[in-house]
Amino acid sequence: MPFFSRSEPSPEPVYQPEPVAEPPSRKHSLFHRNRDVSPTSSHRTGSVASSNNGGPGGYNAAGSNSGGGLFRHSTDSSAGSRRRGLFHRDGGGMQALDPSILQAREHVMHAEAAEVEADRALGEARMRVRAAKDHVWRLEEEAKEEARRAKIKQEQAREVSKRGQGLGRHGL
Repeated sequence: MPFFSRSEPSPEPVYQPEPVAEPPSRKHSLFHRNRDVSPTSSHRTGSVASSNNGGPGGYNAAGSNSGGGLFRHSTDSSAGSRRRGLFHRDGGGMQALDPSILQAREHVMHAEAAEVEADRALGEARMRVRAAKDHVWRLEEEAKEEARRAKIKQEQAREVSKRGQGLGRHGL
């Protein structure tokens, strides 16, 4: 028998929301904060399902029949106010930041964008250099081929000229 198990005589129904068309969910991690983008997601519409024990391994951290368990989803409105993350300070987010911090963040964002643009331009420049070198190589190969053909034509013309020198012995 597990150390932290708790058996309850009658399990309380646990609310499970019905699937709602939402954007694809992001990755969840230990320090992830779930922020609702739309105000409609805070209204709960769904069905009620029953659960054996409150959380993973049968451990109910809340010790009550709330059904939230150890890892309660942040959209649960039973707490009354929004929970803050472990390292979150008081303040409403961006409005509480110092203007110099916001300006520095903006400078960093612009620098990152410029770096991405520079990388793109560098890639395009490398591609154009490669295309120019290929074009020059093709021109050199064409010139070599034309020189080879001209040499062959010159040799053939010399042979024809030698044969033509024997003509005219009858005084023409």
